[in-house]
Amino acid sequence: MTLSPEVPAPGVSPRILIVDDDASQRSLLVSFLAGQGFETVPVESGERALAVLAGGGVAMMISDVRMAGLTGLELLRLARKEHAHLPILMVTAYTDIRDAVEAIRDGAVDYLAKPIDLDELLDAVRQATGLTRDVPLRFDDNRQLPAGVVAESPLMRAVFREASLFAPSESRALITGESGVGKEVLAEVIHSWSARADGPLVKFNCAAIPETLLESELFGHEKGAFTGAVAQRIGRFEAANGGTIFLDEIGELTPQLQAKLLRVTQDGRFQRIGSNTEIRVNARLLAATNRNLEEEVRNGRFREDLFYRLNVFEVHVPPLRERREDILPLAEKFIEEFSRGAARLSASVADCLEHYAWPGNVRELRNAMERAALLSRGELILLEHLPTRLRPPPRTTLSRESPEEKPLGEIENTAIMEALRKHHFNRTETAKALGISRRTLIYKLQRLREAGFAIGPLDSTGG
Repeated sequence: MTLSPEVPAPGVSPRILIVDDDASQRSLLVSFLAGQGFETVPVESGERALAVLAGGGVAMMISDVRMAGLTGLELLRLARKEHAHLPILMVTAYTDIRDAVEAIRDGAVDYLAKPIDLDELLDAVRQATGLTRDVPLRFDDNRQLPAGVVAESPLMRAVFREASLFAPSESRALITGESGVGKEVLAEVIHSWSARADGPLVKFNCAAIPETLLESELFGHEKGAFTGAVAQRIGRFEAANGGTIFLDEIGELTPQLQAKLLRVTQDGRFQRIGSNTEIRVNARLLAATNRNLEEEVRNGRFREDLFYRLNVFEVHVPPLRERREDILPLAEKFIEEFSRGAARLSASVADCLEHYAWPGNVRELRNAMERAALLSRGELILLEHLPTRLRPPPRTTLSRESPEEKPLGEIENTAIMEALRKHHFNRTETAKALGISRRTLIYKLQRLREAGFAIGPLDSTGG
């Protein structure tokens, strides 16, 4: 008997059957589609999917291609025999064109590759279920960024909007981007927005530990397992049970550890070094890399199956040079942190920061602000407090016709002299007007006097 998909009554959400043997992938699709107003029915096998379809009431089926037992393509053919008009969307991490052609030939309405583009998925689901394609993608507008997280630029706002979509799910995610862009900060936000927020967040940099110690750090060891193992050690995965584990620089793992990590992503099981007892943990895995893992896979340096297990959802953090709206808010945040709110940026420094390329990204900016806060001693931060590489090159030609052609030092000198005259050479009032301490002003006036400026008597007691 042939059945058509049930068309939802007005005001009733379409019922979407989600078939995937990967619990993380199911969680992502359920969380996302539920957030967009759809009712979802997640199942872990093709056999279970056929039983749900037999009960009726399904408006659409989304199925993985490669599954244990009944494969997605076999499920597609069996479903078509009894449900000829049911929209079926196939999803796979293995972008084999032969599978795609075969799926479309056998009646799939579309074929998407993992990591799934959520906008593309939503468009396909809306079209298949007959809903308007003009309905905007829903975001959780009530979700607040944690204190201290900066996202003033449109690019970073888009990153956190993406994160808000998959954070509530149990899905694994791969965070990509150059070194120092803030991948760890994004992982912290994802954890804070998840149902695991009350659980531990264990962070581990795979590139920071010698290769010989990596396995012990990740999975732990028993007493006497090797020379120096004087006591049992709990690994990072075990410590993250009930929470989230963040593995930075995942591309640095050896092939042997990649194989062990693959098993953990499949069933959450592992063994400590020196033990035959299996341990099972329930930890959400977030991974990050500054490498192109797809290229690493092509070159045989990273396991393809592990790449697709990790890459259920991919989010890219752009470099700082592409999100200049974030530079000054980040700089001010770091200055407040290192000077406890006592220092502030001069206009020339702010301009310099905004025009620098920041090859080291946010990490380089943080280090530069720590140095500046120390050198300024909590007062106005000037160009001389910045690392030399950040400062603009000195100008060799002077033009009295246009102020824009004057060296920055000359502009500063002029400003000091004008303020000094305006306040009748009163050092205290001049310092207040310039927003600097009296001690800093005395230092600058000493340099001006040595350069031949008429600044009146210098002392440390009078006004």
